[in-house]
Amino acid sequence: VQLQASGGGLVQAGGSLRLSCAASGRTFGTYAMGWFRQAPGKERELVGAINRSGGSTYYADSVKGRFTISRDNAKSTGYLQMNSLKPEDTAVYYCAAPAYSGTYYYTSESAYRYWGQGTQVTVSS
Repeated sequence: VQLQASGGGLVQAGGSLRLSCAASGRTFGTYAMGWFRQAPGKERELVGAINRSGGSTYYADSVKGRFTISRDNAKSTGYLQMNSLKPEDTAVYYCAAPAYSGTYYYTSESAYRYWGQGTQVTVSS
């Protein structure tokens, strides 16, 4: 699986961005997907995850109600819509795919084998 994240940039607090993750290699609709982020000096954390059908999602408490994960299996692309952005959302964002082709999403970083290159999101106050 190869993943290519894009859509990052500089935005003012309260603004919005949509990240995309283009996938290739394995049939996109057969595996879940996760979005992670890593801020300077901090460990990488799970932002959210979505199962392979797109019918089930998980969000970290810090982004719940502001971020939305979705996917278009026909386009082999996943999305992370980020609204009401805060300076603390500043980080490099990564999309990731698990090693397994299960029905559910995964919340453990150890489940993810394939990673995109990351895209920088900077939120100014």
